[in-house]
Order: sequence, then C-alpha cells, then structure tokens
Amino acid sequence: MKFTAAQIAEILEGEVVGNPMAEVSTLSKIEEGTEGSLTFLSNPKYNNHIYSTKASITIVNQSFVPDNTVYTTMIKVDDAYASFTKLLEFYDQVKQNKAGVEQPSFISKSVKVGANLYLGSFSYVGENVVLGDNVKIYPNCFIGDNVVLGDNTTLFAGAKVYSETIVGKNCTIHSGAIIGSDGFGFAPNPDGTYTKIPQIGNVIIEDNVDIGSCTTVDRATLGSTIIRKGVKLDNQIQIAHNVEIGENTVIAAQTGVAGSTKIGRSCMIGGQVGISGHLTIGNNVRIQAQSGVGRNVKDNEVLQGSPSFGYNDFSKSYVHFKNLPKIVAEIQELKKKILNQKNGNNG
Repeated sequence: MKFTAAQIAEILEGEVVGNPMAEVSTLSKIEEGTEGSLTFLSNPKYNNHIYSTKASITIVNQSFVPDNTVYTTMIKVDDAYASFTKLLEFYDQVKQNKAGVEQPSFISKSVKVGANLYLGSFSYVGENVVLGDNVKIYPNCFIGDNVVLGDNTTLFAGAKVYSETIVGKNCTIHSGAIIGSDGFGFAPNPDGTYTKIPQIGNVIIEDNVDIGSCTTVDRATLGSTIIRKGVKLDNQIQIAHNVEIGENTVIAAQTGVAGSTKIGRSCMIGGQVGISGHLTIGNNVRIQAQSGVGRNVKDNEVLQGSPSFGYNDFSKSYVHFKNLPKIVAEIQELKKKILNQKNGNNG
C-alpha cells in the first residue's frame, strides 16, 4: 500500500516541504533510506544524514532549518518522533487489517462471534467461546473451551489459550505464548514419586495487556492467576499459578515469578529476575536485572543482587567486592604485624 506526502501530512497535521505527490510504501532509518521509503529526523546528531538520505519522505521538526540542499520531501511537524510513532501505529493497524475465516480452521457452533473477526487457517476455537469485536486470531492458534477474548484483542500465530481463560480488551498475545497451562503442582509421596495436584482454576487477563512470545502464564490451582490492566510482559517469562501482577507493571525477558506471589502496580522488573513464591512485592518497586528476590518488598524499594538487597547498599558494597583479594591480603598483613608486636611485648 502506497501513501503520498500529502496524505501523510493530513494524518499528522503537518506541512509538506517538497513534492506533495511523493509516494512511500515502506519505512526506514534515515541513514538507510531508499527510494519509496519514509523516515524521520528528530535527533540533531543525525542531521547530516538528511542531505544524503535516499528516502522519498522525511518527517522533521518545525524548528529544523537545513543548511544545505535537501532532496527528500520533508513533512514538518511539532514533534517528529511522536509523529513517526503515531504513523507506526497507523501503519501497523493497516497492515493487520485482516477479516474473515480462513480455511482450513475449526470454530465450534456454540461460539459467540463479534463483528469483524479474523480467524487464520489451521486455528481451533472450542466450545462456548466468546469473541469480541475486531478480534484477530492468526494461523495455528488454539482457543480452548469457555474462553473469552475481549474487543480488539490479537493472538499472533501459534499462541495457545487454554480453557476458562478470560482476556480483556485491547490485549496482544504474541506467537508461542501459552496462557492457562497447568500450574506446577505435585505432592510428594513416601516412595519418592509425585502425585499431580489438579489445577482447576483459570487465568484472568485484564484490558490493555501485552504478553510476549514464548511467555507462559499458568492457571491457578484454585481461583485465578490475575494479570491486571496495562501490564506488559516481555518474551520468555514464567508466571506461575495464583500469581497476581498489579496494574501497569512491566517485566523484562527470562524473569520467573513463583506461585502465589503478589506484585504491586507500576513496578519495573529487569531481565532474568527470580522471585520466590508466596511473597508480596509492593507498588512502584524497581528490581534490577538478574536479582533474586526471596523476601517481601515494601513500596518504592529498589533492589539489586542475588539474594537481592537495597540498591544503594549493593552499589557501595560492589566497590569492595572487586577489591576483596587485596583487602584480604592487607588484613592478613595487619594480623601478622599485630601478632609480631604481641610476641615482642611478651618477650
């Protein structure tokens, strides 16, 4: 799909400087621009690239004044970065504007379907499922019985949503994510074997949640595993049974949260963090990457280390960690001097 500079300027409420009929069909970085591509310039560090870019159209700030010949058509806006982001969202919506049911696929007769459904080929939708308006289910997805998907929710190829799961509006679940798989529940037996504990709860995902590729959210043993509205989960995250994650919390890749832990709202959790089970993590908590959390955490704490402790204390301590061999050698030398002095005094 092609757009002209005039059409883009209308979307962005910008001013065209150059050819209003210049056309673009793809996006690029300004230093890698090619004919037919659209780019942007917001950081003065990249100003020199606007004179050599081959991009057909470049979005720039109103304040930008070239000091050399510019061959690309410019669209001047108040904030080039924000405008380009808006355009990316528009482009994404156009690119994903799919509708209809592809074949082969299976959708149960008991399913309630909203307007403008897209169901990709080789997908399965089970009994008594409720699909809201503008739901998009890409190929090779599995939707179990009694699942609810809210309006404008998207499941990308290969996502799996087990039975009884409830997903809110405007959610995105990326490829390979598994929602509602059994929690890790096994009872030990005297002979060393384990008996599986049935996981009969579900998962509730509220509105405006993003779940990354290959992330797993386990169903509760009883009750619900709950992901509150606005939560953003990166790729390859493990959320165990009966966990609750508060509103607008963001968690980076390869983090694991053990069962029944409650995480507050507006937390930021770095990559490869491990959080033990049955803990309470407060609101506005910051946990640095690769930290191990084995205790309850109060509101507004900042943690780092494994086991984790206060960030400021960690920073001070780390200065000494790397000098430990030298410090130990100095202590040994001092002990030797003290011992020699004692021996001398006794003599």
